Amino acid sequence: MRKQSLPSRWIHMNVTRGFTGRARVDNAGLPPGQYDAGDDWPVLSAEVTPELAPADWTFRIDGLVERPHTWDWEQAHALPASAYEGDIHCVTSWSKFGVRFGGVSLDAFLNMVRPHVSATHAVAYSHTGYTTNLPLADLTGGRAWIAWEYDGQPLAPEHGGPARLLVPHLYFWKSAKWIAGLTLLDHDEPGFWEQNGYHARGNPWQEQRYSGD
Repeated sequence: MRKQSLPSRWIHMNVTRGFTGRARVDNAGLPPGQYDAGDDWPVLSAEVTPELAPADWTFRIDGLVERPHTWDWEQAHALPASAYEGDIHCVTSWSKFGVRFGGVSLDAFLNMVRPHVSATHAVAYSHTGYTTNLPLADLTGGRAWIAWEYDGQPLAPEHGGPARLLVPHLYFWKSAKWIAGLTLLDHDEPGFWEQNGYHARGNPWQEQRYSGD
């Protein structure tokens, strides 16, 4: 895959090993190297926040599936509602406890398209052009959502609204904002940050921040 680059005007975050945020507070619920952000929710993006209305939002799954499909806003909302309540962790060292997102389990979308048995990975892509790669196992079994609500309110644009991918057990750069779709593959294919030195998977508890961790 050709190395992906976003326009320079989109690059708002260039995280290095020196970007560690606040000092870590001892807490058994914090992964290594993290601090509790409390009521804060830092806004860190690789792109300029797009002006994307719900009426213009779509979500598509294609690649190694029997029935490629695209949903619009109303069709996605017609699927069974699902919520995530728990914690999220960012590679830049902050964590938030007790968050609540509302949307639809990604399983509901995948059940409709019927992934081939050969599908092992996915590339998630945003309406802005951002991409990130994930093992398919990290997106199934009630582990991932398409989320459009936060704490009972519409998800704010700066946090990925109208809808984002939510994969809370991995570092938050894997939860692509302004999600547009997934392409299922039979191999791993790195996305934007993965091509620029970040870990292929991003497990917070194993501190998989950078390639080689």
